[in-house]
Amino acid sequence: MFKAFGMRTFAVVAGALALALWTQATWAQTAWPDRPVTIVVGFTPGGTTDIIARLLGKELSKSWNQPIIVENRPGAGGNIGGAAVAKAKPDGYTLFMGSTGPLAVNSSLYKKMPFNQLVDFTPISLVADGPNILVVNPKAMPVANFGEFIKLVKANPGKYFFGSTGSGTASHLAGELLKTEAGLDITHVPYKGAGALTDVLAGESVHFMFATAPSVIQLVRSGKLKAIAISSEKRSATLPDVPTVAESGYPGFSASSWFGLVGPKGMSPEVTNKIYRDIARILKDKEMHERFVQQGADPVASSPEQFGAYMRSETEKWARIVKISHAQVD
Repeated sequence: MFKAFGMRTFAVVAGALALALWTQATWAQTAWPDRPVTIVVGFTPGGTTDIIARLLGKELSKSWNQPIIVENRPGAGGNIGGAAVAKAKPDGYTLFMGSTGPLAVNSSLYKKMPFNQLVDFTPISLVADGPNILVVNPKAMPVANFGEFIKLVKANPGKYFFGSTGSGTASHLAGELLKTEAGLDITHVPYKGAGALTDVLAGESVHFMFATAPSVIQLVRSGKLKAIAISSEKRSATLPDVPTVAESGYPGFSASSWFGLVGPKGMSPEVTNKIYRDIARILKDKEMHERFVQQGADPVASSPEQFGAYMRSETEKWARIVKISHAQVD
């Protein structure tokens, strides 16, 4: 009996070992990726999420020796692009470059969501973090600082309009939060993606907005827009002389943006961790780091587990902000 039990045990162990070896061999043979990878962006070309996706995609393409296709599917604050990826096959060939909106905010704004960001995605890595910058058209709003901006708006109730990259996006909520905390009579004008900047530059229908640094940094440096405040808790290394809203009289004000890569629920740990490790390596590269900083974004790489936890904490944070600001989607 002991001999038979020993043989059975040996057979089980041998079978498990064979299975492990077969799995490793299969993984080695498939050599993911063996065809083009698509990164879906839920906003129009030229916006910050698009810029980040293309910067990263170019380097991943070199690492994987495969084309990286950046596909723009704008609409519903990033939800349309996110839904497409949530429904995709979880083989790692369709990924979503998400941002604060679809991966943390929208669930508190939309009555019906096409996905649950904490359930229907496989977190891969946080990619970049960037503050929102309060920029004004200097001709339409001739103010030198944040204090003068507040005085001008309060002296002209209902006159000034702020743009955003879409209802429910971080730029929208930052404006709504400022409206609530400062008691401002201002009107929100939502756009699809980067179109808001065009009208802010014109200074006629829209006069100011909260925008991510990558999308406006060059316009600020050229003097076409004036940066008067930073939405993050700390000043930005990109614009160190621009004070935060918090230090300008509204302590606790924080409304930064971040960008991260996720895939459909059910992706294999092998593929997920490979993508994360490659992202981490790329973002550590000095030249790549400088490219991100030049765009006004801080490159950040976090493990899938860390990113998942971060998404949960950010979802809770933005839910509180939505409640406080009474923000609504159109």
